[in-house]
Amino acid sequence: MSENSGEKNFDPTEKKKQDAAKKGDVLRSKELGTASGVAVGMATLSFVGPWLFGGLESVAVASFAFDATALESADPGAAFRRAADTVMPPVFIIGCAVIAITLVSQVLLGEGTWFNPGAIGFKGSKINPLSGMKRIFGTQGLIELGKSVVKLVLMASLAWWWLSQNLTTVLGLGRGTLKVQLAYAWDAAMGLIALLVIGLAIIAVIDYPLQKFQRDKRLKMSLQDLRDETKQSEGSPEMKGARRQRQRDLARGGVAKAMKEAQFVIVNPMHYSVALTYDPNLAPAPVVLAKGRGETALAMRDIAGEEGLPVLEYPALARSVYFTTQANQMVREELYVAIAALVAFVLSLKRGERPQRPKVDVPKELRFDGDGRPDAGASHI
Repeated sequence: MSENSGEKNFDPTEKKKQDAAKKGDVLRSKELGTASGVAVGMATLSFVGPWLFGGLESVAVASFAFDATALESADPGAAFRRAADTVMPPVFIIGCAVIAITLVSQVLLGEGTWFNPGAIGFKGSKINPLSGMKRIFGTQGLIELGKSVVKLVLMASLAWWWLSQNLTTVLGLGRGTLKVQLAYAWDAAMGLIALLVIGLAIIAVIDYPLQKFQRDKRLKMSLQDLRDETKQSEGSPEMKGARRQRQRDLARGGVAKAMKEAQFVIVNPMHYSVALTYDPNLAPAPVVLAKGRGETALAMRDIAGEEGLPVLEYPALARSVYFTTQANQMVREELYVAIAALVAFVLSLKRGERPQRPKVDVPKELRFDGDGRPDAGASHI
């Protein structure tokens, strides 16, 4: 395949999947939802079944037990309400359980999407007859038709097998007491539902990977698509901001300790930063505690602001110290006078005075441009 080929042979990226989900194209398996709903419904029924069938028994007994007084003052509405009050609570519990598991099963497949406006938005293709015919007679339509036929055959076969095994029990439901008939009906219903759950689970196991394969195939990307997405992601303001913040955090970790011992910071004004201190008891000349460029320089400015350190903008001097002195070293002798003027200025500020900003001179042989090349014509400050 040519590198410039537009063939969509690459698996979709997470961003591609997320963008598709926002438009309503999410991984869905109706068969999995159906199987989950029936299975949970059966499990819930096994717990509330005695309650439900006890209520049905009491309703049946009340319906068939009457006398002359009951006939004269018959109130069908009241009887219906009593029956509803007895039967509806367990039915409501079963319904809520089925709805909940159906929603959860689909949300887990659909990238955690509870509600997607893209799925209900107007789409002209939905009312376009040609698109409709394509969906019906296209590959997707044939796959859905095949699934329906397989599901029908499988479920009918399971139901027929169950009926052949329980025909005697079904035919005998009309005999015996009401309690016995309800017990027979309960056992028969649970057996049939269990068998259907097995059939639906088989269909769901087949349908889920099929739906995933079809969706991934729809979202396949070409090499150009991958390049465009990478370019777009790296060039977005959010991505750039996040990348800068990560770099700034890393830079802060490297200079934070040294900055706590600094007395002032010389900057250039954004590209270079140098933190210095002067203690005659420790060294005869000012010492560079930390230095940095780029994100490290910006991090040093941030820390200086947090620590209340004076930030002095002397571009030529900042570059000179940066390129001629390592961290934890004294500044070059040629720069003593310039640095001494700044030390005196900072001490005056700490005493509460308002001194004028000093002018300093950088020797020509110690002047550098932004790339570290000698620059004798650079500004003296």
